[in-house]
Amino acid sequence: MKCFAPVLLLLLFFVSSCERDREHKQKVYDNGPTDSLKINEIQIIASHNSYHLKTDPELFAWLMSLDSLGVLPSAYGPGEIDYEHQPLETQLNDYGVRGFELDINNDPQGGHYYHRQGLSLIAKPTASGIDELNQPGFKIIHIVDFDFNSNHNTFKSALTALHNWSKAHPNHLPLFVNVETKDDVPADQLTMLPNLTKKVAYDADACNKMDEEIKSVFGNDLQGVLTPDNVRGTYTTLEEAVLAGNWPQLYKARGKVIFIMQGAAESLYKAGHPSLQDRAMFVFASPGTPEAAFVILNDPVSKYTQIQQRVGQGYIVRTRSDAGTTQARNNDYTDMNAAFSSGAQIISTDYYKPDSRAGTGGWSNYQVKFPNGELARINPVSAAAKQDLGVIKE
Repeated sequence: MKCFAPVLLLLLFFVSSCERDREHKQKVYDNGPTDSLKINEIQIIASHNSYHLKTDPELFAWLMSLDSLGVLPSAYGPGEIDYEHQPLETQLNDYGVRGFELDINNDPQGGHYYHRQGLSLIAKPTASGIDELNQPGFKIIHIVDFDFNSNHNTFKSALTALHNWSKAHPNHLPLFVNVETKDDVPADQLTMLPNLTKKVAYDADACNKMDEEIKSVFGNDLQGVLTPDNVRGTYTTLEEAVLAGNWPQLYKARGKVIFIMQGAAESLYKAGHPSLQDRAMFVFASPGTPEAAFVILNDPVSKYTQIQQRVGQGYIVRTRSDAGTTQARNNDYTDMNAAFSSGAQIISTDYYKPDSRAGTGGWSNYQVKFPNGELARINPVSAAAKQDLGVIKE
């Protein structure tokens, strides 16, 4: 038996190696004819402020009392922040969400947002007790000091959740992630209130650090990210590539994440990077500019014709099916239906599931989903002639 032991061990090693090889081989998926569609020829449902949890209930009640007196700026109306989202993984797995929005606030030194100063106005301790808020890096906050609770407190934490899910689901449809760079804070408008947190402005270094945080999670080569360079290819400008239809087909874009930035840092982010060369993110830009690939037109009713025009030209458009909890209270599908038929590719909502209070207290069963419950669907405008290709698979 001893003479057979080395042979047996060698055989076991060979079998084990074959098993590992099989595990690491890329699985080949048959997604059908819809995989020939380009990524601007589909529609997906996205969540708005995807990280958002309801704020401190006592602080919310205090804001409601101020609002009833008419002294709060409309941007801080508490009725508009009375919603919350499931964790990103739950949105992906259980509700078919394929687009997200992350609001990031600059914090290069760390600790700037550790205290929630709005709580001092209702005589509550301001310390968050969240250690990661003391670390340098971008923080995810909707409204500083007043609407701060989140499923992810840092940009890197949210990126990690998306990356982990993406790696575990390599055949997934491309994920569209809107990154809003914020520097507006209540302290700028509510000057009569003491000790509120001051803004931290963006600079060129902050813009580079955004890309660095993405690369720290997705890798320096950004293999899991569809970048502006990938779309521009050999065209002179990004917009020229987009108008020529140089978006990738679905089978090439599966397993990828697409970041689109907007907000306070947009001009700085573009500076020195013509057509967003070497950048990790696209930006929401105005047609007629070199960086224009993604366009944001949030009102699908008043901007309906404009959305159809931009989609027809080749841009990818983001719009909203609801805003400020209004549609969920009134069970109003006007905006959702307009968004669907407009051809906007990214349709953002707070209600991929009905509000947990649906049927009580003035809340309806309002929910945004495609008519046949599809994960994604063939675009009625940019792919009007391709409606017979079938159902888009994950």
